[in-house]
Amino acid sequence: MGRWRPPVVPGSQYITRLGAERLRAELDQLWRVERPQVTQAVSEAAAQGDRSENAEYTYGKKRLREIDRRVRFLRKRLDGIVIVEQPPSDPRRVFFGAWVELEDEQGQRRVHRIVGPDEFDMDPRFVSMDAPLGRALLGRRLDEQLTLELPAGRQRLTIVAIRYGAAAD
Repeated sequence: MGRWRPPVVPGSQYITRLGAERLRAELDQLWRVERPQVTQAVSEAAAQGDRSENAEYTYGKKRLREIDRRVRFLRKRLDGIVIVEQPPSDPRRVFFGAWVELEDEQGQRRVHRIVGPDEFDMDPRFVSMDAPLGRALLGRRLDEQLTLELPAGRQRLTIVAIRYGAAAD
């Protein structure tokens, strides 16, 4: 197997203010706290002599590469993102940042928020706009029904509420 890998398709460029702050905090933590500590540890391990059998040196250098790779990614990502703060002109439609309450055929209700691909892991209710559910919801109207194809079969959902803002109950 060769080393070639297909290029990764970049995620959507939209993000909420909270998501952007989290990415900036991660970048700051890596660059100002972790990297100097690991650099110091690698320097101390290198001073001990033979680097070929020095596990602290080897793993420290590996961790430095991981940190540098993540820092490059975060800087590039933060340069290209668009922070969405304003609610849309039509609050009866699902757009980025919407809290959407869905009801299934059994009457079970659940709430999801449509967010960017960098922040869907911040809350179990968050759904990336690039995920199948997120794509299916975008642009839909209040009281509209949608059908999702799931591995367990089709599921019909109805949009019963749409809210914009920081949090939903």
